[in-house]
Amino acid sequence: MRNPDVLLERTGSRRAWALLLAAAAQAASVSAWGADAPVPQPLVDPQGAAHLPPASVPVSRFMSPEAQAKFIGQFAHPAAPAAAAPATPPDIAAIRADDERKNAPFVARAATLYPVRIEERLIGGVRTQVVTPKAGVAPENRDRVLINLHGGGFLWGEGNGARAESIPIAGLGRITVIAVAYRMAPEFRFPAASEDVAAVYRELLKDHRAENIGIYGCSAGGILAGEAVAWFARTGLPMPGAIGTFCGSLAALGGDSSHVAPLLVGELPFPGADSGSLSGQAYFEGASAQDPLVLPINSPQLLRTFPPTLLIAGSRDFMVSSLFASQAALAAAGVDAELHVWDGMWHAFFFDPDLPESQQVYRVVVSFFAHHLGERRRALRSTSTASGRSPQ
Repeated sequence: MRNPDVLLERTGSRRAWALLLAAAAQAASVSAWGADAPVPQPLVDPQGAAHLPPASVPVSRFMSPEAQAKFIGQFAHPAAPAAAAPATPPDIAAIRADDERKNAPFVARAATLYPVRIEERLIGGVRTQVVTPKAGVAPENRDRVLINLHGGGFLWGEGNGARAESIPIAGLGRITVIAVAYRMAPEFRFPAASEDVAAVYRELLKDHRAENIGIYGCSAGGILAGEAVAWFARTGLPMPGAIGTFCGSLAALGGDSSHVAPLLVGELPFPGADSGSLSGQAYFEGASAQDPLVLPINSPQLLRTFPPTLLIAGSRDFMVSSLFASQAALAAAGVDAELHVWDGMWHAFFFDPDLPESQQVYRVVVSFFAHHLGERRRALRSTSTASGRSPQ
């Protein structure tokens, strides 16, 4: 059975997700231990910590057969001993090169499915890749543009990572996508990336209305999309027409998913993942987790200025609890915040363009921006016409 994307629109979705996962784990443990064996029971201690018995959680029956096969191929492996801490600092050049190799097949396949042209261009003094569909930009998108902010932990991803995120949206949506090669760690620190996005955005405002510009990103790029909008508000730039924060959003890593989701893909949780701290993240060295320019969820007043926001994740994404919290905070601030979660899917799963779930993501993204870009301008024109005034 294939999974339609699940739209979770209110804070109750977090409780429902946790209860569903707990029920699945308990049912699976019965099967794992056998009908006649005593089944260890889950326990919530007086401090509220849940202690879970050994359990087997199968792949979700809501995943497509293609996604199930991909999941098994990507994550199935024998148990391995914990890795020792590296004796020397990681080689960032080697890490970036490895990420390029890993994403190259996805980019090649996406370019086959969604033919595009890619031009490297300096915009506002920032390096970018301008991705346009070979079939031509659709007439309704000639005055519209999307900005992509790649993932990669603020450490890597500006090449093939950015192309993997941009090509399907540009090709399917028949819209120009500008992928920004923002400054990253370890060479740079916050707010360098926000400044770069603002420089590109400011340049685009010279020949685009703000409501015709959309911004989206995955993982670190999803976080940066929120940070960029906060930066625009602080520096007096107009809000874009809409944004997308995928697999990372306006709140720090934490919540149920920071503990449970890594286990469901055969990995251990990050140490201190639920602390709300930014320590250990090179890009945010010296920044405060309480600063709304870093984590906009800290300021309800700031959130009220946000444009319509699309949030996307998989249920086995370690960041999905952050998206739950972000969507709830945006909704409480009166923002049109639309959250889609694909069951059983992992962090940034839609990099693989062959998965049916990925294709569902692309359609959701294209539809969201098609609906919202220019929407406020149309509303202003409608209001002005009704009152007999010309729009400003």
